[in-house]
Amino acid sequence: MTPATQAYLEHVAIWVRDIHWHIRFFHDVLGMTMREVQGTEADPVQYWTLGGLQFIAKPDFTGSEGRLAHLGIMSEDVEAAIAAAHAFGVTEMPQGHNWLRLPDGLAVELMQACPASCVAQALAINPRSGS
Repeated sequence: MTPATQAYLEHVAIWVRDIHWHIRFFHDVLGMTMREVQGTEADPVQYWTLGGLQFIAKPDFTGSEGRLAHLGIMSEDVEAAIAAAHAFGVTEMPQGHNWLRLPDGLAVELMQACPASCVAQALAINPRSGS
């Protein structure tokens, strides 16, 4: 079967109790700087890093730290991906038709790559090439 489109993982969204700790850790240890913030830098509700992480402040969360919120997937053709996904029994989430709930509960946010060719460029990167 030919895939409906090509895509790559653009970000992983994680619920965290202490968002400031996570921001400092990933910045100071791995150099991941801010790409975007919802709220203010002093009082962030959500924080995205250059490097593909999204932290969502959830101070009252009682589960284990780092519970997965959703996967953000960048696609060459979001509409083709959505159409193909429906054959797998996914359901649309309240956030919009590009938000899909998989049968096992995993949430996936599909985003349109602009330009679409950036997906091929991202997929061409070999993280283990050593260069």
